[in-house]
Formats: sequence, structure tokens, C-alpha cells
Amino acid sequence: MKCPFCGHLEDKVIDSRLSKEGNAIRRRRECLGCKRRFTTYEAIEDVMPVVIKKDGGRQPFNRQKILQGLNKACEKRPISTAILEEIVDDIERKIHESSEKEIPSSSIGEEVMRRLQNLDDVAYVRFASVYRQFKDINEFMKELKDILDEKRIKNKRS
Repeated sequence: MKCPFCGHLEDKVIDSRLSKEGNAIRRRRECLGCKRRFTTYEAIEDVMPVVIKKDGGRQPFNRQKILQGLNKACEKRPISTAILEEIVDDIERKIHESSEKEIPSSSIGEEVMRRLQNLDDVAYVRFASVYRQFKDINEFMKELKDILDEKRIKNKRS
């Protein structure tokens, strides 16, 4: 394993244990060159489905794209990175369990929006405005009105 600090190619494993979810092995390593320690994770390489984009193009599933979209939508919102990572983990697990070889990007986007709607209204509207590509202010206002109506219904039930 190449040391992330000095680039030395030899290290020794100091500690190995299962990750919290049990789907990876966490290893603490010490570089034999600079003596600094670093952590690596070993996991089974899963073959994830190909994502079919709106334009018909295909690309490999990339969890980082989902995380980037969530981070952008949740910028300056009181939502921890751990919660966003958990959302991406859940979505990725759901996709993997579906056993589909191809998955439309729209189903991923809708799942992200569903999660954001339950998490934070501002983040939801930010994501929806980019994802749904509102053509004018009226479409945007309709989405906001739907959110407000839904909140009123929830408040009446409480």
C-alpha cells in the first residue's frame, strides 16, 4: 500500500477490525518509511448497475455524484455530513439489492428528493430546482405551494 504521506510502498498492519456495518475491514497501517499511520478499508468489489441518463447516455454508478448533489443542496443548512453519507449509503444499498443491471437516473433523483423532502425543505427545493429544471417561476412557485400545503396538513394532524 502506497503511503499517502511520503509515497513509500511498504507498511505494516497494526490493527484490523470490521467496520460498523460489517461490510468492510478497517486496517490501521504504519509506513515503514516515514513511520506515520493511516487507515485503509478493504471491501468486496461490487458490480453496480449502469445509470441511464435522461439523454439516453450510460455511465457507471457513482456514489460521489449523489453526495455532491446532496452537499450542494444542503450547503449552509444544519445537516451533518454523517446524515448525508447515511442517505447515500441507503440509496446505494437499495440499488445494489435491486439486482438491476441498469437503473434510470430519474429513479435515483426521485429517491434523493424523497429523502431531502423529509429532511429539510430548503435543501429539497434547491435540489428539485436543479433536478426538475423548472422552466419558469410559476413551476417553482407551484412546488413551494405543494410543500406549504403538505406542511399545513401535517400541522393539522398534530
